[in-house]
Amino acid sequence: MIEKRVAALGFFDGVHIGHAALLKRVIDIGRKTGLKPAVITFDTAPQNILGPDYVLLINSLEDRVGLIRRIFNINDVISLPFDSVMATMAWDDFIDHMIIDYDVRHFVIGSNFKFGKGANGNGKFLADKCKNSSIGCDIIELVSHENEICSSTYIRELLFEGDVESANTFLGHKHVLTDIVRCGQHFGRTIGIPTINMHFQNGVLVPAHGVYATKVYIEDEADSGATELNDATALNGVTELNGVTNIGIRPTVDNSGFVTAETFIFGFEETLYDREIRLEFCKFIRPERKFNDVEELKTQIELDCKVAMEYFTYI
Repeated sequence: MIEKRVAALGFFDGVHIGHAALLKRVIDIGRKTGLKPAVITFDTAPQNILGPDYVLLINSLEDRVGLIRRIFNINDVISLPFDSVMATMAWDDFIDHMIIDYDVRHFVIGSNFKFGKGANGNGKFLADKCKNSSIGCDIIELVSHENEICSSTYIRELLFEGDVESANTFLGHKHVLTDIVRCGQHFGRTIGIPTINMHFQNGVLVPAHGVYATKVYIEDEADSGATELNDATALNGVTELNGVTNIGIRPTVDNSGFVTAETFIFGFEETLYDREIRLEFCKFIRPERKFNDVEELKTQIELDCKVAMEYFTYI
């Protein structure tokens, strides 16, 4: 038997403070009505299927789901495939699909949310249909911050510029990248600054190339014992550390042009290959640039680490 739901509908790229208003309403309605709080989203951005403009996304699907679950404790996140069937489904058929197949008894959407074939569905149509069907419906107004309407589009612009601190205020949390640690060229170890190597998924935007102060979250392996780490905090099976991350193509030591996120973790020497790591970007330190030689690069990395450590000391 499907559990009756109160569901927020949307794509939720970034899971920003505007989205948070919907998710908090879902939680509140669930608490008052006994309906199960849920989020219904899509695996792919509809505009990237329907065109004409392709949009790089703030987060991967996995990170969107992770943010919703971790921050709002909404574990029921349903990702629908946005395929040819979904793209050609009339708006009222889409809502019937939600009611019949997912037992949604209360909808929560943003006032600018459009849905159904040709994006013909809107808040007014949904509210009227819900009223006639004795289904609950809340339409949430857009959220502004610092006289700017919060939108995924605006946050993307901030990240492209490297203004991660401003982006984080609109997100309501730190910008996040989750990936498996890859095997790199081991260059960092040769200069005494070992790093972990991570990639951005296809279709996910890469913030401005440069160096960032980052938080590093490592889920404890089930069979591993507790490890004593410098400057580390362990909570609910997750170890939190501080680090410094370079996003870019490493022009001093590599000519492949491939973008990576390489992180030096303070006070950490374990091997993390094939482990899933979450990075949270806290502060932009400097742009990426090519150095004259390896010694100059090493000196600059040491300065970057000092800046990052000072940042974490005083936040």
